[in-house]
Amino acid sequence: MPLITFIHPDGTVQKVEGQAGDTILKIALDSGVPMEHACGGNGFCTTCMCDIGKGMDSLSPRNDREENMGVMDDPKRLSCQAKVSGDIEVKLLDV
Repeated sequence: MPLITFIHPDGTVQKVEGQAGDTILKIALDSGVPMEHACGGNGFCTTCMCDIGKGMDSLSPRNDREENMGVMDDPKRLSCQAKVSGDIEVKLLDV
């Protein structure tokens, strides 16, 4: 199971295990990690945007929804669209 390290804006670190193939958002919510998701995780807003500190190669490629929302450059990803396949570090953004 992939290890996801969430780094909160205040510097707090939270490590959780997630299921390969799940999105960052699903893993966060299932683990009690607070993450905004105004559109319900459908990729139609950017409230769940995060920075990937490590493990960009352990995520699914960007899809059309991310590109349509203008999320095109590393390290930014929409957590509702990025599916995890290995260990990653996620920097949560201040909203």
